[in-house]
Amino acid sequence: MKFIPIDISKHKEYIIPFRRDSFFVSFGTDKDFGYEKKYLDWLQQQSAKNPKGFILVVENEEPIGQLELTFKEYEGREIGYINLYYLIPEKRGMGLGSLLHDYAINFFKDNYVSEYHLRVSPSNEHAIVFYRKNGMKQIKSEMDGKVLRMSGII
Repeated sequence: MKFIPIDISKHKEYIIPFRRDSFFVSFGTDKDFGYEKKYLDWLQQQSAKNPKGFILVVENEEPIGQLELTFKEYEGREIGYINLYYLIPEKRGMGLGSLLHDYAINFFKDNYVSEYHLRVSPSNEHAIVFYRKNGMKQIKSEMDGKVLRMSGII
């Protein structure tokens, strides 16, 4: 498996469907996905700042996943933030998520961040189990209960 920086012009045919599918998995719909152009503009800006944080996961030359890792301020301190962990359906449940998680942890370590967060739909039980297995804890409910904020320590 390889982790390569996303090149929007080369990878657009993968990154939009991957991100859209993540909404279906999380919320049962993609109605909150928004506009593709807005997502691509955001991705372009963020990946220009941190190219190693916006990654296409490739196996046998075929894209199978995506990572989006950023930094945010939270309660007065800088934290790592996981915007997206994604694997295509046929690669889920095979232990590959741990490789994405390891990449994320190393990315945050390399950038001197000792805490990271993500938000997950309360109905995405498989993801919550995975995050807990990797040491994350629920902090609070946000967006009127639509998501749970979870944190991990590096």
